[in-house]
Amino acid sequence: MIIRRATPNDATEIAAIYAEYVRDTIVTFETQVVSPEAMAERIREKLAGHEWLVATIADRIVGYAYFGSFRPRVAYAHTVESTIYLSREAIGKGIGRALYAMLIDSARALGFREMLGVIALPNPASVRLHEALGFRRAGLLSRVGSKFGRSIDVGLWQRSLE
Repeated sequence: MIIRRATPNDATEIAAIYAEYVRDTIVTFETQVVSPEAMAERIREKLAGHEWLVATIADRIVGYAYFGSFRPRVAYAHTVESTIYLSREAIGKGIGRALYAMLIDSARALGFREMLGVIALPNPASVRLHEALGFRRAGLLSRVGSKFGRSIDVGLWQRSLE
């Protein structure tokens, strides 16, 4: 496995991974599949001041992770929100942990102090991953999301990067 910085040229493979989560899960609150063109723009935006990484096996993207601003106000400038998605065949093989660990290292190297994981619940695999990497549960937002006709809680997990 190789972990490297994403480029806009990765957008088609990334969009394909993400599309399954949009269509089939509550993990993301997006309800419309994101086009490769829109995904390429998202990648460009994140890389302007943050990070977007991909994990590849045999030159095929099997997962991606990125972080960006938590909130736009200046007082939040040292806090980032992270995201990770894996292809179905990559789940449970340690790829997510390696990818996320490198993302954390990147955020620290760029001078960020806190990282937040925002998890639609239930999602025991994501909770396990975050806690294995040193995140602690920081809060619960009850019934703030809605997808597939049901209300969804969101948990906040936080990790200090200092």
